[in-house]
Amino acid sequence: MNKRSGAQIGKKAFVQSLVILLLLMVAAGILTLVLPAGSYERVVVDGRETVVPGSFSFTERPDYPWWRWFIAPLEVLGGPDGLTVIVILVFILMVGAAFAVMDKSGILKAVLARIVGRFEGKKYTLLVVVSFFFMAIGAFFGIFEEVVPLVPLMIALSYSLGWDVMTGLGMSILATNMGFSAAVINPFTIGVAQDLAELPAFSGAGYRIIIFLANFALLAVFLTRHARKVEKNPLAAPAYREEQATRATYAHFAVDALAPEKRGTSAAIGFLLACIVLIFAVLIAGPFLPAIGDYALPIVGLLFLAAGIGAGLIAGIGRGAWKAAGEGLLGIAPAIPLILVAASVKFIIASGGILDTILHGAAGAFQGANPITGAFLIFALTLGIEFFVSSGSAKAFLLIPLLVPLAEIIGITRQTAVLAFVFGDGFSNLAYPTSAVLLICLGFTPVSYAKWLRWVMGLWVWVILLSLVFLGIAVLTGYGPF
Repeated sequence: MNKRSGAQIGKKAFVQSLVILLLLMVAAGILTLVLPAGSYERVVVDGRETVVPGSFSFTERPDYPWWRWFIAPLEVLGGPDGLTVIVILVFILMVGAAFAVMDKSGILKAVLARIVGRFEGKKYTLLVVVSFFFMAIGAFFGIFEEVVPLVPLMIALSYSLGWDVMTGLGMSILATNMGFSAAVINPFTIGVAQDLAELPAFSGAGYRIIIFLANFALLAVFLTRHARKVEKNPLAAPAYREEQATRATYAHFAVDALAPEKRGTSAAIGFLLACIVLIFAVLIAGPFLPAIGDYALPIVGLLFLAAGIGAGLIAGIGRGAWKAAGEGLLGIAPAIPLILVAASVKFIIASGGILDTILHGAAGAFQGANPITGAFLIFALTLGIEFFVSSGSAKAFLLIPLLVPLAEIIGITRQTAVLAFVFGDGFSNLAYPTSAVLLICLGFTPVSYAKWLRWVMGLWVWVILLSLVFLGIAVLTGYGPF
């Protein structure tokens, strides 16, 4: 059976997330019957509606019947946030189709093959450069599931260089996951969360680049130290005994033939790079040109789509580009009901008049906590929700509408709230046994979840500490623009 191109949302992960979100939707409806209605005063500042702290008062309960809870996922499209929801859905579909064509055309494999060829003979430089490649595609383009087919090749590369299975996992899927933790312009987390928070698209990237580089340095040190230790003493490999029986299964993976380049591959890569330059130009120009900034998200989505399909056609896959784009749309389509149900949670509590009541209660719970502690709590909340809802975009629709006004009440900028959300969504993608990607990748190896967790915990402790430091700096500096 041929693998579909692009990101494919697994049936188990979809059903699990949908059931949990539906339960949250019903719970939100029950709260509208239990909690008293209330509201804060709101004022418009620089075109943005903001909450006035200390202005909360109880109000009359609106007439919101229970049966409307179950049509809320449809009603949300006609609600106050309907246009935002539709724009983000279209954006996600365009990006999903683009990545599927790039997957089908083998462009990622071709770039990776060039890296391996370029640094042949410089094994530790190769380790660092390959890790940077995988981390960058996670941080800048939100690629995650798409790298799964490359994981066995990276394990084979690790073996050929005298290392172990953990190093292969580390330089591929773990590096990609670290990119999510230190996302710079990841369209599925940064793009969606900032749009929901009414922030300029992909704003604040300068600070996030510093975060990316710091996390990359952490990963590079972690992997290099581990690889050197294993090379010096193979018995130091965490899964040494188990992987002796499976090393032979990777002997048929020819890393040198990672991606035999077809005619047009170089031109396709050049076209893709040109589109990436255009995307960055839009992001840089957005804050200075309102005509571009107001439509940055759909423009970036169209550029991603043009980049993917154009590069695929140039690479010579012909009609396969359109088939791959269709597979990409089908693969990402399950995100639509997840996002609609997640968005309906906020719609229900707002329609029932209890949104501000919940914010008032949360602000009371945060009372006495300084803004830095508040940012840490947002980070922790996202980490907790990640166990149940792995989809970054669905989680953004669930949390951001509540986190943004809460952040303003406790004195945190919207940008800092988004940063805390992204940190919480990041490394936890490979921390929990509910992660389908983690289970698939471990399935390529003899490594158990417990061994994986013990090995990677040494990195994640430092990732969490680094995240808390950067959150603290964001709060103290008023990381913005607002």
